[in-house]
Amino acid sequence: MTTHFRAKAPLRVSFAGGGTDVPPFPEREQGCVLSATISRHAFGTLTPRDDDRVCIESLDFGLAVEYGVGREMTIDGELDLVKAPILKLADPAKGGFDLFLYSSALPGTGLGSSSCMMVTMIGLLKEFYGLPLADYDIAHLAYQVERVELGLEGGLQDQYASTFGGFNFIEFLGDRVIVNPLKVKWDTLNELEHNLLLCNTGASRKSDRIIADQVARFEEGQAESLEGLQMQKELAIEMKNALLRGQLHEFAELMGVAWEHKKRLSPKISTPLIDEAYAEALSHGAIGGKVMGAGGGGHILFYCDPRRKHRVIEALERLGITAGELAFDLQGLRTWRVNGHP
Repeated sequence: MTTHFRAKAPLRVSFAGGGTDVPPFPEREQGCVLSATISRHAFGTLTPRDDDRVCIESLDFGLAVEYGVGREMTIDGELDLVKAPILKLADPAKGGFDLFLYSSALPGTGLGSSSCMMVTMIGLLKEFYGLPLADYDIAHLAYQVERVELGLEGGLQDQYASTFGGFNFIEFLGDRVIVNPLKVKWDTLNELEHNLLLCNTGASRKSDRIIADQVARFEEGQAESLEGLQMQKELAIEMKNALLRGQLHEFAELMGVAWEHKKRLSPKISTPLIDEAYAEALSHGAIGGKVMGAGGGGHILFYCDPRRKHRVIEALERLGITAGELAFDLQGLRTWRVNGHP
């Protein structure tokens, strides 16, 4: 009977602190991020084969590739996020396998989807090979493969958020990362889900260009960028405290303050569409909000007056922006196996 190995890892929303997890800032200044995972995921299934071939099907990119006889797996720009962990962890003695992968969000949407798929891949390989990897090991390995070995620019928060799941205050202390799980009261969590809107601008973005500009400004010692990053740290702490106290109106206002300081990191972070959408949302009932991820497009998260939330949705839809509810996922990476048919 065939055994299928499965894994899923959640995407995340980041409330404050983004940018302070991007090297070299954590090594020099130490950073922190407040984030939570949501009920959108990267999914994977690994099915062993009786030969040494590796077949990968990605539903997101509409690609199916096969490696084995006559074709060696290399890092060449085609599904590298999938191939890199295989090249690092695979044991040829155990034979080949089929991979089927898909995600709730494509790269460029600001929800950490690339890192989420990397975590899912490592989870699958861990389960298949029986590797003794704890959560910190998985998150660190995901960061090393994605950021260091593949050279994809970005920070450390996404890999840890996706692996651990839930509400976390994550500290980046130079040579180590500490994930502090937050015990958010159920009333607070339900109220957040009731009042938040996750809005898709429909514009994906290349985060590496934005991050490279942000890093260059920090390296050059530009006061505006440094002050913006330092304020991100302070706001992450203030928002964590407001969240734990259940002071959500203050939390929402601070989210707006965090967005204003985030824009100081690079002029590429906002766009005319984002600026217009933000102004429209606030004028129709949003209390605060911020762009997810590096900026430049992707998703915007708004906290709304619940009596006017529908007006915010209508105003954003007139701009071609899709606004929807979200639910939190308090679990991180999950792996399991099932016997029988796919």
